[in-house]
Parts: sequence; C-alpha cells; structure tokens
Amino acid sequence: MGNELTGPVLRVAGLSKRFGGTQALKDVDLEVMPGEIHALIGPNGSGKSTLIKILAGYHHAEPGAVAELDGEPFGLGQVAASRHDRLRFVHQELGLVGELSAIDNLALSHGFARTTFGNIHWPEMERRTSALVERFGLGIDVRRPLATATPVQHTVVAIAAALQGWEGRRGVLVLDEPTAVLPPGEVARLFDIVREVRAAGAGVLYVSHRMDEIFALADRVTVIRGGRRIATRPVAELTPRLLAELMAGEEMETAHRPAPPSGPADPVLEVRDLWAGPLRGVGFDLAGGERLGITGLVGSGHEIVPYAVCGAHAGRVSGRLRLPQRSERWTEAHDAQGLGLPLVPADRAGEGVIGDFSVGENLTLPLLDRLRSRSGRLRRRRESALAEDWIRRVGVRTAGRGARITTLSGGNQQKVVMARCLAQHPPVLALCEPTAGVDIATRLQLYDLMERQADEGTGVIVSSSDTQDLLALCTRVLVVRDGLIAREIRGRDITEPALVHAMEGTE
Repeated sequence: MGNELTGPVLRVAGLSKRFGGTQALKDVDLEVMPGEIHALIGPNGSGKSTLIKILAGYHHAEPGAVAELDGEPFGLGQVAASRHDRLRFVHQELGLVGELSAIDNLALSHGFARTTFGNIHWPEMERRTSALVERFGLGIDVRRPLATATPVQHTVVAIAAALQGWEGRRGVLVLDEPTAVLPPGEVARLFDIVREVRAAGAGVLYVSHRMDEIFALADRVTVIRGGRRIATRPVAELTPRLLAELMAGEEMETAHRPAPPSGPADPVLEVRDLWAGPLRGVGFDLAGGERLGITGLVGSGHEIVPYAVCGAHAGRVSGRLRLPQRSERWTEAHDAQGLGLPLVPADRAGEGVIGDFSVGENLTLPLLDRLRSRSGRLRRRRESALAEDWIRRVGVRTAGRGARITTLSGGNQQKVVMARCLAQHPPVLALCEPTAGVDIATRLQLYDLMERQADEGTGVIVSSSDTQDLLALCTRVLVVRDGLIAREIRGRDITEPALVHAMEGTE
C-alpha cells in the first residue's frame, strides 16, 4: 500500500442496527486503511447495504457504536458537512434524477460554477462534467437528460459525481456494486480510476458480489453474514472457494458450467431481419432447451434483443418473428407483444417490480385474467395458492406473500420476477442482465433455475455483459458488434478470452 500513515482512515466498532424484530447488524467492526481497497462481501440480506446507509447518514446506528475518521469521532446517522469531503458514496440506487442532464446531476451535490455576474457559467459546467465522465470513454452527452442514457452511463455519472472535487486526502470512497451492469471494457476503466484513488492515499470501501472483482482489485476483504462480521482477511491468503464458504457458512461448489445439449432440438423461436436501435438485420433460431447467450460492448445492440423479441422495446422495431410450435404464421416485430413472451428486464427496480405492491401481487400481476371467475371476480384463494407455490418453487426468502416487495433483497426480488415469467409457462424465457447485483449463492440458484427451465424444453435467451453468466449458463453465444452478429461461439469454445476478443473485435 506504500503509505507511511498506519492508522485506519475509517474505523467502525460495535455497529448494530435493528428494524422492528429484524436484527440487520450486530456488533460489526470495520477498518479501512489509507491507500487500501477494502472489499465488503456477503449474501443478499447480510447487512451490507444497511452498513453503507448508516455511514452515509441515512440510518441511525444503535447506541454504543463508535465511528472515527482519522481518529476523530463522528456521529453515525448524522450527515455532517465537515466529513462530506472525506466520505464519498456511490450507492447501488445511484441517486440520479433522470429528468436532468449529467451537468445538473453533478451540480446537485457540488453546486454550479458562476460568472462574475452570478449567473450559471454553462460552458465551465460542461467542461467540468465532460472532463469527469470522459475518463470512461463512453461518449456520454452531458447535456441530455439521463432518462435517455443507458444503465452503464448512469453508473459512470454517479461515480463522476462522487469523484468531483476529490483531492486525494485521507478519506474514503464507498462504492456499492458499481459494476453491476458494466461490461468488461468499462470494468477495467473503473478499476483504473479506483486504483488512482488508492494511489493518492485514500481508502476505498468496495461492495461487490463478484469474486473476480475482489481478487483483481482488493487488498483485504470483510465478510458479513446474518448481520455479523464473519472474517476480515488479506485477499492474497484466500481462494474463491474459501471466500464462497465464508459467505455461505458451509462448503459449496463455485464452479458451474452448462452440460452440453443432448442432441438437436426443434426451434421454438425464429427471428429474421431484426432492426431496433443499433441492431441492423439480426437473425437467429432458438431451439427448445437451448440456453443462448447474446453479448457485446455497450451500444452494440445486444441488450436490445430480448426487449425487441418480447415486444418491450420503446423505439421503432422491424423484422419478423415466429413461434413454429404454435403457428406457421410470421409476426411482424412491431407486433411482438402479441406473442406473449415474458421478459426479465435489466433494470429490476425500475422495470421489474412495483415497489408499492406485495410479493404475491408482483408475482401474479400478468396472470390475473386466468385467475378470474366467469363473473369477472378475482379468485383470491387461487391467487394466494399460485403465489405460495411459486415462492416455494424458486426459493424466495420472504416473510410471506403479503410482504412488500421492497423488503426483499435484490436477489430475492429477481426470483420473484423470474417466477412471474415462469408461471406463464412460456416457450421462450428472455432475460437481460439476470444476475446483476446478486450475491454468489443466489447467482448459483438463479443458474440452476434457468437450467431446470431449459431441461423442461424452454428456450432461454440470456443477454448479459457479465462473462460469468455466459460461461456458466450458455451452450451457444452470439456476439453482437456494431449492430450485427459478429461471431457465434459454441460449447467448449465459450471461454472468457474468446468472448472478450469477439466483443472487442480483436480475434
């Protein structure tokens, strides 16, 4: 780490937090050293987000907790301006305003540049914002509303907002799942920036579910489970298997590779000449029981494929689709919604769940017509039985079907979204970034769920920028580059180097 100052820049001791009857955190200790990248990892619901929100002043800690910055005590649960420049946050929810531009979003936390007459100095604001976001090389238009930006661009703007005015003092940058939707190229750029912050002497508290990131980036890692700190270890002393065992509390197998298909199967979906956004005439067949990966760099168009196939793309779409086991008739792509294919969207919070609804209501929402009596009244008992059945089938951890969906961890919310799709018994299941923001144990559960569905004959489309998903799930991968399918990779040829080279065009 190479820093002559040896005391922790951030120290927390005896941190506890209770929400009603739920003990979210119990006597957690944590230290982040100057010039250290300290990873924080644990299963969904382990208390990671609660800890971060207490540091940010969003929640109050229970009495008895101690917190220090550079040896100076500060009050947990209090947002004090004196420590804003020493504690910077990029939260999982990002905290951006979609109706505003990147310029305005950055100004919300650090104010506007002014002319000598007191007016907003727009050229200077644009220069500052562009200088921050251009480090990622994503070509963000800083003047357009963020509602028009991609999830990756949202993440970059949030990180830029946290880094503005950073002077490399002995502070801590807290990153909560910053790479949840970033493809490999952008992850590498983010890592470079995080290392710059460390080199300047600051500490980084890095929350992630992805083991490859922890082993590539972190100096030490703290594991919390069930609201308690289980261990803090140097990363160099751990292996992925040991870390997974600390997280899960038991011995578990982390390797997961798909079994090859037993033989050729008839297609359940045919796509021809699909145009949507950057896509330029994409076509493919999906066989029953096949797990087809679709990937590419940001802007390639790969992330649009599942939306277009399911009739959920907001822009103009053209092309033809057919479900040959249902009908010989082709359907125009702009009418794809009529095929009734369900989608697991990329933005779980914004597109996947309704926060004011219960777990059961979110699960049965598209099935209400099937649950009505002849008189049109909803059969409540039948609805409850259906929700309970699928909660059990997919292993949702919840206090009950009546619990509000927002009380669930991200991984369990994702299981509800998948259960809602599977309950429709579709011939095709389309997923976009299916494991973004979920822990390792839940990721394996989702993999098993998708595999079981494929084993039952469902064709599965997985659009993902996460190579772990593609390696673990897919029997075939289509790599999209510049709106076209640039390469098809099958079976044992699906390796991380092959995927990255195909995405970057460096085969």
